[in-house]
Amino acid sequence: MKFASPSLALVAICAATVSLANTAMAAGEVNLYTTREPALIQPLIDAFTKQQDGAIKVNTVFVKDGLLERVKAEGARSPADVLMTVDIGNLVDLVDGGVTQPIKSATLESVLPANLRDAQNHWFALSLRDRVLYADKNLPITQFTYEELADPKWKGKVCIRAGQHPYNTALIAAKIANDGAAEAEQWLRGVKANLARKAAGGDRDVARDILGGICDIGIANSYYVGQMKNAAAGTDNRKWGDGIQAIRPTFAKTGGTHVNISGAAVAKHAPNKSNAVTLLEYLVSEPAQALYARANYEYPIRANVQQDAVMSAMGPLKIDTLSVVEIAKYRKQASQLVDKVGFDN
Repeated sequence: MKFASPSLALVAICAATVSLANTAMAAGEVNLYTTREPALIQPLIDAFTKQQDGAIKVNTVFVKDGLLERVKAEGARSPADVLMTVDIGNLVDLVDGGVTQPIKSATLESVLPANLRDAQNHWFALSLRDRVLYADKNLPITQFTYEELADPKWKGKVCIRAGQHPYNTALIAAKIANDGAAEAEQWLRGVKANLARKAAGGDRDVARDILGGICDIGIANSYYVGQMKNAAAGTDNRKWGDGIQAIRPTFAKTGGTHVNISGAAVAKHAPNKSNAVTLLEYLVSEPAQALYARANYEYPIRANVQQDAVMSAMGPLKIDTLSVVEIAKYRKQASQLVDKVGFDN
């Protein structure tokens, strides 16, 4: 019996690998690595699959933490096609970490204004989320500024999640970008002095604790209001959502509300690059943007897409004039400031 030489065996293995890869691509696949909760993006994935008549299958990998580190470790062998995450800082980290690639898409460039995509087209915004005020529904509040969170009249009445959470780090970074580090520090010390409890938990916990009488006001993302009021949210969540009013605060200097984004990029070694671009183009389409608004209660990046009624009840969204990229530059300084004032202690 004759055995193939090692070199011939290697050729055979390589050929088999190439064949499998080609089969996967022929089958129409796209591999999505995402830090977003699976339940939040599944309606979008289902709609994309239907729109494509099943021609492109989306394989979703939920990565709670360490997305950049995982893709780096996988290197050129990484099966990742699309990297999806929340917070502009996370998107910038992916680009700076060298795990993304620029792509050319007339659709993405025409739909997204320059402030909602990377200058070299490495990342693209898919939805907006504003940081709003949750307040006891019986309080007579119609307008509010972020600066008022530090007003002594709210001493012992403010609830918020950890300052080191990306949602709050971004807000603090926006405050630094708007008013400078010294004023931001004074403001953050004032907010800390007004806390009713330790800065911890999640955004829904702010609503829970307002209903429970622990605090009167708090800061949280707007879309949680829609999620809590949803009929399928469960009894407790609906009680929390019905127990608050949500108001869009503004910065005193600009008169704009702080927003962050969810977004995505094409991975540097994407084996299904064309399908990855197709998925991103779908996610900025009107049907997908309507799903972001209706199913996720997020703010669509398309102005002509109707917002969910719960979100519309908060009033019009006037976005802070600072670009999210500019705000992201101050993330590290914001994180250091949180530690300096002992906000989470």
